[in-house]
Amino acid sequence: MSAARKTGVGVGEKAPDFSAQDETGRSWSLKALKGKTVVLYFYPKDNTSGCTVEACDFRDRFDSFAKKKVALLGVSPDTAKSHAGFKAKHGLPFPLLVDEKKDICRAYGVWKTKTLGGRRSMGVERSTFVIGPDGVVLHALRKVSVSGHAEAMLEAV
Repeated sequence: MSAARKTGVGVGEKAPDFSAQDETGRSWSLKALKGKTVVLYFYPKDNTSGCTVEACDFRDRFDSFAKKKVALLGVSPDTAKSHAGFKAKHGLPFPLLVDEKKDICRAYGVWKTKTLGGRRSMGVERSTFVIGPDGVVLHALRKVSVSGHAEAMLEAV
């Protein structure tokens, strides 16, 4: 595993390809999206407060992303069943990729040790990557603040 993979991918680097299914079982890969700008956002858990706000903000701007021909994909370690319920409950129009083994999270360097109340555990560091049509990372945002994030990503593409 290269050093870039251990610490995560950065701006100007080739984005790691991935292959994953969404909440419906449809397969997605970065390779299949070549030629499109991709916003790949990683979030910790379906149906939690911050993740819901973030997903709904992306939902509310989805048409604007679509007008710019941007593929928007959410990724978390939750199951397809969890994603399906989350998506239905909030009317999310974009795919939520299942990463139960955390392979995509690790490839992008967002599976991290987190500390809460003195306890350490592994989890997803809320992060977003904008990947250009050539597969190169244009923006890599880590430790994302939910407030205003979707709007900032829309301006970045």
